[in-house]
This record gives sequence, structure tokens and C-alpha cells, in this order.
Amino acid sequence: MYFSKHFFFNTIVNGVDLSFKDKNSVTTSFSNFLEEYSIEIVDRNGESQIIKDNILEKGKMLDSEEAIFKDIKSKQNSLIWITSLFKKNQYNIDNIYSIDEKELLDIVNELNVFKGEIVSPKNVSFVYKDGKYEIVEEVYGNEANKERVYEGIKTALLNGKTYINLDEEGCYESPKYTINSDKTKEVEKELSKYISTNITYVFGEEKEVLSGERINKFITVNDDLEIELSKEEIRLYIKELSDKYNTVGITREFKTSIGSTVEVEGGYYGYKINSVAETSLLTENIKNGAVLEKEPSYSQKALLRGENDIGDTYVEINLTRQYMWFYKEGKIIAQGGIVTGDPRKGNSTETGTYMLNYKQKEATLRGANYEAKVNYWMPFNGNVGIHDASWRYNFGGQVYLSNGTHGCVNASLSLAKKIYENIEEGTPVICYEDK
Repeated sequence: MYFSKHFFFNTIVNGVDLSFKDKNSVTTSFSNFLEEYSIEIVDRNGESQIIKDNILEKGKMLDSEEAIFKDIKSKQNSLIWITSLFKKNQYNIDNIYSIDEKELLDIVNELNVFKGEIVSPKNVSFVYKDGKYEIVEEVYGNEANKERVYEGIKTALLNGKTYINLDEEGCYESPKYTINSDKTKEVEKELSKYISTNITYVFGEEKEVLSGERINKFITVNDDLEIELSKEEIRLYIKELSDKYNTVGITREFKTSIGSTVEVEGGYYGYKINSVAETSLLTENIKNGAVLEKEPSYSQKALLRGENDIGDTYVEINLTRQYMWFYKEGKIIAQGGIVTGDPRKGNSTETGTYMLNYKQKEATLRGANYEAKVNYWMPFNGNVGIHDASWRYNFGGQVYLSNGTHGCVNASLSLAKKIYENIEEGTPVICYEDK
């Protein structure tokens, strides 16, 4: 019967020990507690501040001892009081205490935890070193969240606690990802796959090897541990390959049919890497950790690699001598005089190394003020090409200086026919002038 009118052993209500107290002792116990009340606030570094200043005051529930007693005793079965010897019976009742929230905010603003050098948290990160990625551990720092500090202390006060550890109560900003996070392990595995990529690009007899030593420079890991492959860095790498191995428009030394050697600059014959396509392909190969040997993706190719990428099948056009030769596998198939672009009218046939785009029989050629039907049409530089000119009776010599073309290479019907019957798309066409 005693415990029907008294609290059990180890009865703690909002921080106040009410063990063996009856209902008439409740208010006195709380008043005594409030007179001496203080709270110790401990930060992440273990430093503490003690706050007194009568911050905690009576709440409206303390006006009714009967209500408090009934509330707690409704949770205590007096027939099993013996169990209270072995455990604490802690209770929290709303409105036991009250606080001045503005005063509490002022106290929070003045806490040492918000003063001095504030170090923000940093997620785990990665650094490439000695051929592999190493994990750089996270930084916890000491940046407290003012709202969480306020709410944590407020809750502690209203529950009558005399101690609060801000770190244990989650009042600090913390790194989202640590060395033990599953995401960290996943990213480490993915990074290892990326840098295991080994691409050997083949350029004839020459090779370029792309490995992790360069690939790591394409990679960044953002603060959310998302791996990003820099399209710009990959594009720049492909540009390096293009600058080194593209042969379109380069200056070539060419041994002419008359025995001289000339330098031929310009034109569009040669190898040209398709930068957009290869950037995309390389990105996917890195993501897949590919190990392979390959040619890059080309938008166009020459017949050969090396110093002589023209080979022994080509059309040779000497613009100075107005003469054309066609070689197939090193043998002359056809040759003869020609008429090229009229320089007086700004229509000079451009020098350079080109290649046959296609060939067509019975074509109609149209310009700003002309239309001509030809039997054999073989364009090699846009709308400039080789074709027969049935309206002409003279070829070669100085004809082009007085009656030149709009840029095309006019040939006799027999010469055009012979070349047409033996030439294939992609055959080099070399246009040059004597020096």
C-alpha cells in the first residue's frame, strides 16, 4: 500500500529525483531543483560551459501536484514495485518547466562553439598517386548547426537535464560520406576500373598508348562522390593526336613525272580523325575499363601511312606545264595536255593534294552563267574536277591564260575516258606548279 501513495525507487521526473515522495512533496522538490539548476554544455573538443542564470522556470504543470502525481502513478503498478530497485524509472512531462526562448537564443549565440576558427566538414576524397587512387579521409571539423544546438539545449532544459554533449546530440555539421561509407567503396572500385583502361592507338607503324597516367587527369570526383569525366580534357587529348597524326593539308614532297621534286601544300587528301566520334568512343572505353588496340575513328582516310601516303596510283596535274598523268600501280595509264582555271578571272585551279570524290557519266555542269554537258565527270575538290571538253580543240600550252576554265581540269575525250575507266573513288589527285 505504501507505493500506491508514494513514487517507486529510482523515479526521475524531468531530471528531479522523486523516489519515495508523495504528492505533497512534488512542488517542493521541483522548486529546490530549480533554485540550484545549471546545465553543462560540452562541445566536440571536450570543452564545457556551464549555464545558470535562472534560465529554467516553473511551468504551469507545477501548479498542480495532484496532476503530476496521477500522471506518474498511472504508469507505476504498485504491485510490482520491487522491479524499480533494478532500473531507473525516468519520465518526462510536458509543461513542467518553461523557458524564455529569446533569452535562450541569446545564450546560444554567445556559446564558445560559435567563436574562434570554424572548420567546415569535408567528405572523403580521392587522390591519384603512384598509379592508383588513394582515399583521403573525411574532415569532421567543428562547425555547429545553430538551429540544432538551440533545439538540443531547449529539449535538454525542458527535460531537466544537467548535461548535454552537442556532438552526441548531432548538433554539428558532419561529412556526408566517410571512409567507411558504401558509396566510398563503390567509387574507389569504379575509379580503379577507369584507370585500368589501356588504349593503344595505331597510326601505321607508330603507336600512342593511353593509360591511367593520363586518364586520371580526365577524372574528377565531386563532393557528392560522383565521378565526372571531363569531355574537354578528353577532347584536348584527341586534338593532340589529331595535331600529330592528321595529314590533311600538310606539305608533301612529291617526285614529278619530269624528274623534279616539288613541295605540295594544301588540299584535303589525307587522314583526318573524327574528333567528335572518337571523344565519345574514348569516354565509353574509359567507363568500361577497356584494354584494346585500335585505330581512331576517322572522318576520312588516306590510302597509306608514312612519308609517301600517296602510293603509286594517282593523278598528277602540272599546272605550269598544263599537263596531266594518270598512274596506276606505278604505271602510266594515260597522259596528255589539259586546260585549267583562268587566272585572269580569278579562277586559277588551286594547288594541293586531293582525292577523287566520285565519278559520273553524262553529267551536266552548271555555274553562274554557264551549263555544259560532259561525258566523264570526276570531281576532286568540291565542284572542281576533271572532265572532257568537247567544245575545245586545243589542250596544253598557254591556252589557260587566254581561255581558261572556271577552275576545272579540261581534257580531251580520249584522255578523260581512259582515266575514267581506270580510276577509283579516293584516288589521290596532286595539283602543283613548277618552281
